[in-house]
Amino acid sequence: MKEMKQDSSTIAWNAMGDEWFRLAQTGESRNYFIMPNMLRYMGDVCGKKILDLGCGEGGYSRELAKRGARLVSVDCSKRAIEYAGELAQKENLQIEHFVRNSNDLYGIASDQFDIVLCSMMLMDCEDLAGTLREAVRVLKPQGKLYASVLHPCFDGNHEAGIGRQGTGLDRQVVVMNYFEPKEWEAPLWGGSIPVVWRHRTLEDYVKAFLKAGLTIVDLNEPRASDEQARISVALAWLQKIPLYLYWELRKDQ
Repeated sequence: MKEMKQDSSTIAWNAMGDEWFRLAQTGESRNYFIMPNMLRYMGDVCGKKILDLGCGEGGYSRELAKRGARLVSVDCSKRAIEYAGELAQKENLQIEHFVRNSNDLYGIASDQFDIVLCSMMLMDCEDLAGTLREAVRVLKPQGKLYASVLHPCFDGNHEAGIGRQGTGLDRQVVVMNYFEPKEWEAPLWGGSIPVVWRHRTLEDYVKAFLKAGLTIVDLNEPRASDEQARISVALAWLQKIPLYLYWELRKDQ
């Protein structure tokens, strides 16, 4: 087997171990806001061949497979892929799993996927250009890339970049430095193991998409519904501030 590239993204997410599985499966924002919105934007996936890039514990892959899609799941974490495979097998779901760097999808043929899904992972990639290059390579012409990221205008390093003041629904976003810091280490919310965080501006994303040969089809800054807002104050705050940004992109060639 080809040796994995040990870049900072790969090292950080391999170090997470089982902590990420717990956070993913119990995370309020992920389960009641981030994931439902992405599934809504993707629409009817029955019969579509989908690459779940940066699949983590495989939650999206399993849900999409249940909706009739054909799934290939990729992550740089060997433990994550083992865990995702175990859960897929328990649920009798036919999902292919591969341990790969997102910027080197060796052994995965070009021009075969209707959709590449990048849920909350593009901001984590050390090599964004390489990741997009590989996503475009494996997409069919006119295939779609769906991506969600932390909204770069409203989230970043809270100590030195884009911070917070106040509490509850009156909490405010305080922009100290939109352009910096570009990279830092900290645990995920509710976690204890540090990972590498990256801040990319709107300009960074748009220029990277265009350079990779992608056309921006749609952009969404979802606002929490009244039903979601009743779950918690944190979700209710999302009726005021868009913390997540969703892209729909198309490969034209």
